[in-house]
Amino acid sequence: MIAGLRLAVTLLTVVPLPPGGVDRGTARAAMLTAPAVGLVTGGAAALVLVAGDAAGLSPLLRAALAVAATAVLTRALHLDGLADLADGLGSGRPAAEALAIMKRSDIGPFGVVTLLLTLLVQVAALASAPHAAVAVVIGAVTGRAALPWACRDAVPAARPGGLGSLVAGTVPTRNALLVTGLVVVGAAAAGAAVSGPGGAARTAAAVLVGLAAAALMLRHAVRRLGGVTGDVLGALVEIAGTAALVTLAR
Repeated sequence: MIAGLRLAVTLLTVVPLPPGGVDRGTARAAMLTAPAVGLVTGGAAALVLVAGDAAGLSPLLRAALAVAATAVLTRALHLDGLADLADGLGSGRPAAEALAIMKRSDIGPFGVVTLLLTLLVQVAALASAPHAAVAVVIGAVTGRAALPWACRDAVPAARPGGLGSLVAGTVPTRNALLVTGLVVVGAAAAGAAVSGPGGAARTAAAVLVGLAAAALMLRHAVRRLGGVTGDVLGALVEIAGTAALVTLAR
């Protein structure tokens, strides 16, 4: 699990850690520990929000800086995957051609519009959240909690090679359920700490709504592309996290 967590951190953030061996077992552990990485990115964004509040910045500006900090910490990797998936699916081409579009380094109109709208929604939702620092952590953890489900044993890789083929099908469904349960309980505890029982229910619901949104996109992507790729995984992180933030917005 330590090797898996190290791999998860190096894959999902810019945090430099010593390289280790990578195999299917390590990849499985990385996907199972991925939600813990959300504590790093979400925690950094929460610090930005707290510092911005202390500096007297407006809620909107604080939210924009927090979202920017998250993008920096992840090298905008998940946003890039979201844009690539939008271009591939938006093209309406058969799976092989859509996958080729997703591998290109440029970004098309579907990707641009999707990125702009997603970032706008994230900033607006975070700016209106009653407890923004808690919301941004919940959103970050929820986004990465979508990864065990996307890599469960019933989901194939869309093509050989790359991150998708390394992690696809590595996670038993029971393990994904266990991770989800831990995330829901942790989110509920955080919500209860700041808003009592009502807050607990809302943060737990935010996790479930985020994972449901990611599940819908995963189903569509697998049907259209034949499986998952690294871009699909990145897109699911953004979709789940954004849906959770919207649920916590006022």
